[in-house]
Amino acid sequence: MTSNDTKRDVFERALDEWYSLVFAVGDQGEEAYGYCEFDGTISKYEKDYDDALPDNLPVIPNYVAEYIDVEKNNTDVIQAGIDAIEYSKGSIELTAWIEENGDAFARAWLDGYRVEEEK
Repeated sequence: MTSNDTKRDVFERALDEWYSLVFAVGDQGEEAYGYCEFDGTISKYEKDYDDALPDNLPVIPNYVAEYIDVEKNNTDVIQAGIDAIEYSKGSIELTAWIEENGDAFARAWLDGYRVEEEK
């Protein structure tokens, strides 16, 4: 499963649910911690945390993501950037974005990325 949730999103959701569960059992306080009825919830969030994207991935436009997805199978990051800029392999919009965001392009290529939400 892929997700657009970041590690922080999953962590905050887990905390919210944990507090709701603890308060739902009343004033048990520390007695509620580790109680077996919470084991399934904690296991679910451990999996979600492992599947979530890192918080610091670059956010890129969809057309850049599509270009990376296609070119990543055919070449390396340096050649892909050169091709897009010098040889007009990409659109004018793609070329301009890579020229202005070279570091983000390289990070997206190497580390992964999140796609900008449509406006």
